[in-house]
Amino acid sequence: MTTPSDTTWVHYLPAATTVIAAAFSFTLFRKYRARPTPHIGWWAAGVATYGTGTLLETVITLAGNTVVLTKLWYVAGAVLGAYPLAQGSLYLLYSRRFANRVTAVSMPFVVLTATLVLLSPIVAEALEPHRPSGAVLAWGWVRLLTPFINIYAAFLLVGGAIVSAWRFSKTKHAGYRAAGNALIAFGALLPAIGGTAARAGFVEVLYVAEFFGLVLIWAGERTCAVRPAAS
Repeated sequence: MTTPSDTTWVHYLPAATTVIAAAFSFTLFRKYRARPTPHIGWWAAGVATYGTGTLLETVITLAGNTVVLTKLWYVAGAVLGAYPLAQGSLYLLYSRRFANRVTAVSMPFVVLTATLVLLSPIVAEALEPHRPSGAVLAWGWVRLLTPFINIYAAFLLVGGAIVSAWRFSKTKHAGYRAAGNALIAFGALLPAIGGTAARAGFVEVLYVAEFFGLVLIWAGERTCAVRPAAS
């Protein structure tokens, strides 16, 4: 359990992640307004959700924890964390008809899980002053639902980026896109690792993983978007 005197620079790292997420989502929303395609819209929403989770972490560090903040953090991170980003990959890689069908199946499960988190009774003793944790949920079985969402998201987001990187590596003059997708895959993997650590009680690992993961994802997106000048 942390007290104000126990907080370190790591506990303030989500503030930097939130600023990066705000800037990144702003650029994606601008891109969506210029070219309103589903995958860009989902990615913009995904980065905004990502930033919402880190904003809640920042508030918990600076102002102290509450049951409401922890539940909202769990919904934004564990439930919704990677889902919108994965939906963006779904709409990019597959036909809109297929993507719509998958969304119709997956989204009710995500909404149900988020609702159960918000309705769950709490374990008051598990609420820490300056660290969020899913351990506050008395319905422990609800936490068993989030891995299904995260596996689905990892398959589309990480798996899709890896496949795209491999395909572009085989395409002439597309090495920059291969490199960009490799960065996205690695960046998307880091928060997943951090989430596993957070479930084990090491939320500080999640804070670090979220920061570097988002930096790599944005770097990958920019690498894919900006073709290097021919030499």
